[in-house]
Amino acid sequence: MKHLVTVQWVHTAWTKASRGGEAAARRHALPEGFTLPGDIDGPFTHCVRMDEWRDFVPEASARAFRDTPVRLLERDGRLTVLPRVDPLHGVPPRRRRPPAVRLAPGEWLRWRLNHRFSSALGIRGWTYWLDTFNIAYGPVGPEVFLGEPVRLVDETGPVR
Repeated sequence: MKHLVTVQWVHTAWTKASRGGEAAARRHALPEGFTLPGDIDGPFTHCVRMDEWRDFVPEASARAFRDTPVRLLERDGRLTVLPRVDPLHGVPPRRRRPPAVRLAPGEWLRWRLNHRFSSALGIRGWTYWLDTFNIAYGPVGPEVFLGEPVRLVDETGPVR
């Protein structure tokens, strides 16, 4: 890619125990963006996991772009972004997927997707995920994803 691309993937997972009351309020108050690490060079995805079973304590790691479920295509001085959704993932009912977003240099996008899963035999209860992708096109500072995005796509649906 000609321009610098920065990707942050915030993955939150929970069960029915965090679907209501104080637990849900705490989950809804979790951050959607984090400060980027300064000790990693090259293109990578900054992943932050927050799981109910770890009391929603953020756990950060770095991944290669190819391991991130987002399609990134640079063409004509813009970056086209579209998160991938595996048809086997427990996507809540949606009328249709929104189109890809094209970012100009200096812009950044926040894209939210949620999922729900049950065990293969339905023995265990439901598990829910919220994936938030923060993607910047062009040079950025470490606190870029702490502010408001230029574009927001909220593709969350009902999880029942």
